[in-house]
Amino acid sequence: MSGRAKLTLFAALATLFTSWSLNALVDSQAWLLQAAVLLAVQSAVGAGSRRVPLARPLTVAAQALTSLLLLAFLYAGKGESHGDGPLAYLVTDFGALFGQGVRDVGEFAIPAPLTDGIKLLLVSGVLLIGLLVDTLAVTMRTAAAAGLPLLALYSVASGLAGGGGASWFAFLLAGCGYLMLLLSEGRDRLAQWGRVFGAAPRRGAADSGLANGAGGQATAPVKFGRRIGAVTLGLALAVPAVLPSLGGGLLGGTQDAEENGGGVGGTISAVNPLVSLQSNLNAQDNRVVLKYRTNSPQQAEQYLRILALDEFNGVKWEASGRALVDVPEKLPEPPGLRAPVSRSAVEVTTSISAADYYTQRYLPMPYPATSVDIGGKWRFEPAGRTLVGDQLGRDKFQNVQGAEYTVRSLLLKPTAQQLQNAPKPDPAVQEEYTKLPDNLPTVVAETARQVTQGAKDDYTRAVKLQDYFAVNGGFRYNTRTASGTGPQAVARFLSDKEGFCVHFAFSMAAMSRSLGIPARVAVGFTPGEKQSDGNVNVSMRDAHAWPELYFEGVGWTRFEPTPRSGINIPEYSRAQTPATQPSAPAPLPSQSAAQPSTGPSATPECPPNLKKLGECGAAAPAQSTGGGGGPSVTTVLGWAALAVAVLGLPLLPMLWRTRLRARRLATGEVLTAWRELGDTAWDAGVLPDEALSPRRAASRIVDLGRLDAEPAAAVHRVAGAVERALYAPPGAEVSYPELADDVLLARTGLLASADRLPRLRILLLPRSAARVSWALSARRSALAAAVSTRLTAVRLRLLRLPLRGRG
Repeated sequence: MSGRAKLTLFAALATLFTSWSLNALVDSQAWLLQAAVLLAVQSAVGAGSRRVPLARPLTVAAQALTSLLLLAFLYAGKGESHGDGPLAYLVTDFGALFGQGVRDVGEFAIPAPLTDGIKLLLVSGVLLIGLLVDTLAVTMRTAAAAGLPLLALYSVASGLAGGGGASWFAFLLAGCGYLMLLLSEGRDRLAQWGRVFGAAPRRGAADSGLANGAGGQATAPVKFGRRIGAVTLGLALAVPAVLPSLGGGLLGGTQDAEENGGGVGGTISAVNPLVSLQSNLNAQDNRVVLKYRTNSPQQAEQYLRILALDEFNGVKWEASGRALVDVPEKLPEPPGLRAPVSRSAVEVTTSISAADYYTQRYLPMPYPATSVDIGGKWRFEPAGRTLVGDQLGRDKFQNVQGAEYTVRSLLLKPTAQQLQNAPKPDPAVQEEYTKLPDNLPTVVAETARQVTQGAKDDYTRAVKLQDYFAVNGGFRYNTRTASGTGPQAVARFLSDKEGFCVHFAFSMAAMSRSLGIPARVAVGFTPGEKQSDGNVNVSMRDAHAWPELYFEGVGWTRFEPTPRSGINIPEYSRAQTPATQPSAPAPLPSQSAAQPSTGPSATPECPPNLKKLGECGAAAPAQSTGGGGGPSVTTVLGWAALAVAVLGLPLLPMLWRTRLRARRLATGEVLTAWRELGDTAWDAGVLPDEALSPRRAASRIVDLGRLDAEPAAAVHRVAGAVERALYAPPGAEVSYPELADDVLLARTGLLASADRLPRLRILLLPRSAARVSWALSARRSALAAAVSTRLTAVRLRLLRLPLRGRG
């Protein structure tokens, strides 16, 4: 491998190693493999362009264009459709997916879910840094300057992640990658001066070349470089550990809330489980995350609650920090629950099992639970009646992954009259759960007063708010809406009247608080879909958010403002609504897995994920401004050409080799078939040796190719024909009918003796394809010689013209 090729390899590795620090920002590392493959392709394009050679700007342009085309192919159709054809996609849809990624980054907490937009940002960011590093280190030959984009990548990742226990490993990888790049560049520079002299050779190695790096020993400069790099990385990792005051830097982490909590056993951290709710609703992979069996007589009311968000800080709803205690054998009485509602309650038992890939730290269970039987280390938060996984080690916490547990809970049956006659809530509850940020737009409170005008009690106000969102307000359910949660987002939602459960729950809770009704937002799952065996499956798209309002004597009570089919409205909230189910003014799409939609089939404007479920109504909001007649011919041809170009490029060597083999064997000439057999052996790793006789060459192919008896005999028959062709007297018959079959039999034997990966390389990247570059180089040299000869002749003729004029 040449020095520049090694430098290209180490530049890509340095970028990839530094990119590891971005893993802390998302909850999945699936993007890294895709980034590595695209980075390898980008580096290979750069290496090929420099070998041609192309001008430096053209090399960078070729790499950038290739990366852009690959990104366009991989993320085609994942953005919103606003035009026709590849050009419209690159200009509008590609930009829309970038914009969605930027919005997701601003919305989601770290680690964020790996949405398509965030994945595009990560992969394209790595490719951009990789292009800068490759340009500086390889194209411009300034590897030291390539550390600037690498440092920027690591600094941004570390700053956003806030350090953490794994940050030292990310720093170690990034540092090693940069040092390898510097060492490779330094060794390449030294090699350009000729022989690199090192330290004095060891005894007995004076004539062996060990002193200058032969035989696998490193030269003195490389040894010193490695030692300096190892010492530097060791000091960078050790000094912050020895000096605690340095722990807040790039390698420093912040202690978890559980370690610094002020309550008994720490506090519950303000982690918002809504970060993945929208991506779950839009997920194409609707996996089952929970299965349960219950004896509840009202399984349709069996919501599995995860967490209550009780603090609206002006930016988002989140769970406030509260003290955690050990899980008691019997959970305390639910807050606010009194007779006669408590006397009519029925205790039900639910057995739940979680999937192995579901890693939620909060335990999903019916509300209000009275006891929980589960293994592992769990803590209890009394105010929200939430079970949260305890800390198991540094940056490791108990979660629900693969857990099997049993929950006993109360099935409450309050009546509308009981809620309507509820007394004033406790002053402490009233004060805490009616707080609103000072920057809340006035339109929120004004709309709440207008909607509830004429209501004389909190229950009637709550029902009117629910009906405003679910029945008569003209709101539409759409999971593609940007999931903002700040005060301006609430005002925008009230204006646009389009969103999904997060918007409806947050807005109703904020409006209830503005009316003096204690409110919070619960996050969890709708009841799921009952199976024939009696189990109930809860899938990703059953994720849901709903408001809980507090009524003295009943406690926290669920309301359902989301106009989504498949959701059951609580019986107690239907007292003043004649319809048995709320419905939007027009058929609406549904994401629920509990009940199939009875609306018409999906229209072309329906989002792809809703089309898959068959739940798009005829009046679903349009997602495309294109015509309704399907994609145009130019669109299909454009995407087909792009797919052929991207998929066909890696297959060109195989296609060329197949065509050449067929053409050679069709001639029936012995020497041509022998050349094909030699190239086939070359593809399998048997390098050609023109100095050997046909018989020796055949034995070499048989031995190195590990051929069986039949393929070996075929190789020797071809070699015998070659000997006859070279040495037989003129007119002798040298060919035989089975010549082509013997060559193909030998090729089959060579492929069969190779392992799976080498066999794949033989097929897709045959070594003999180097003949193409040799042929092009020879033709270029011949063309250059011909042009030079012609120009010389023309110049000589021009020089003779004045002489003739003088004569």
